[in-house]
Amino acid sequence: MRHRNGGFKLGRNTSHRRALLRNLVTSVIIEDRVETTVAKAKAVRPHVEKMITLGKKGDVHSRRQALSFLMTDAAVERLFDTVAPRYGDRQGGYLRIVRTGFQKGDGAEKAFIELLGAEKQLDAKRQKREDVKSKKRAELEKQLEESKKDEEKGGEEAA
Repeated sequence: MRHRNGGFKLGRNTSHRRALLRNLVTSVIIEDRVETTVAKAKAVRPHVEKMITLGKKGDVHSRRQALSFLMTDAAVERLFDTVAPRYGDRQGGYLRIVRTGFQKGDGAEKAFIELLGAEKQLDAKRQKREDVKSKKRAELEKQLEESKKDEEKGGEEAA
C-alpha cells in the first residue's frame, strides 16, 4: 500500500528524477509549452506552480530560490519578467495538461503541458514557423524550375 507516500517516482532514482523535473520546469518556463508523458506532466505541475508563485513575489530571496532550482539564468529572467506578471491576479492554476495520444515505442500516453494565457505567444511562434516554411518552399520551387529550364536548354543544344 502507498498510504501517505506522495509524489511520483517515474522509474528513476532520486538524482535522476530531480534533474528530469528541473529540466522540464525550465523548458516549460522558456517555451510555454512542452510535450511529454502524462505522468511527467502531472509530476512537474506543482514545481512550475511554485516557480510562478516565487516569480509573483518578485523579491531577491524568491529570485535566488528560483535560481537554485531552474537550470538557466535566462529561464529565471523570463519567469520574473514575462511569465509571473501574466498571473498577477490569479491564485493558482497556471497550467493546462492536454492529452495528445500515445507514444510510438512503448505506448505511453503523451500530453502537452502549457502555461495558460500563452496562446498569443504560441500563435506568434506558429505563424513565424509557417512563414519560414513557406519561404523555403518558394525558394525550392524556384530552384526546381530553374533546373528544369537548364535541362531543357541543354537537351535542345544537344539535338
